[in-house]
Amino acid sequence: MKQSSGGGIANHMPESNPDELAKESLGKIKQKFIVMSGKGGVGKTSVSVNLAIALANKGYAVGLMDVDIHGPDIPRMLGLNGMLSAGSDKKMMPMHYEDNLKVVSMESLMQDKDQAIIWRGPVKHTAIRQFIGEVSWGDLDFLIIDCPPGTGDEPLTVAQLIPDAQAIVVTTPQEVALADIRKSISFCKNVNMRIFGIIENMSGFACPHCGKAVDIFGTGGGEKTAKTYGIKFLGRIPFDPDMVKCGDKGVAFQDKYKESPITDAFISVAESMKPKN
Repeated sequence: MKQSSGGGIANHMPESNPDELAKESLGKIKQKFIVMSGKGGVGKTSVSVNLAIALANKGYAVGLMDVDIHGPDIPRMLGLNGMLSAGSDKKMMPMHYEDNLKVVSMESLMQDKDQAIIWRGPVKHTAIRQFIGEVSWGDLDFLIIDCPPGTGDEPLTVAQLIPDAQAIVVTTPQEVALADIRKSISFCKNVNMRIFGIIENMSGFACPHCGKAVDIFGTGGGEKTAKTYGIKFLGRIPFDPDMVKCGDKGVAFQDKYKESPITDAFISVAESMKPKN
């Protein structure tokens, strides 16, 4: 594996079948979850990162795969710097956020972090397949896959390459976001992907001065949509400006604010994701 001059990745194992490599890698991973949203700005990547941390804090072996090719943010949110390297088997070595959490992102393959990735669908398909099969993930309890918003190339590629992946759909309470997650639900049904559940993010804000709860974006819309479609509602994640600050600084919110309602909410969702025996 190497980074190409255009910011991409090239195959160093032509003698190996890429699909077989992906199948072999996935065979060592117990559960796979794709975190998706119908629109941008709902905090999907923040949810992906914090679910991965919550699971890792419980002692599970977790992989976090960032397939947002055009806007990879996970390394910055976790404070991970540097480039991915190759191991003795020529597979990419994921970065370690902590002992139980491994991370792979396109940003960790780019020398210039501000360089635009201008790729069409087939190239993105190849890159995601390499993220699966040509990375030394090892044995994992969970693989959390962070997708860009919408129902385009990246989630479709994940659905094709990881047929047993389950979707966690993230929304905010306002109607414009709910209209878009209905498209995500339709997408999952069309590609035969099981929907594990819906998370309502940025749901309520406790005023730091008076303590009164303020529903900035409304409340309850995610749960209502889940009931309408017969999908499990995984819970509400409150809005907290400190979450934004932690993401900008590359600090784990759950480690800094252990008693926060947000931390409790992610722990609760992680509990519902326990691996199969």
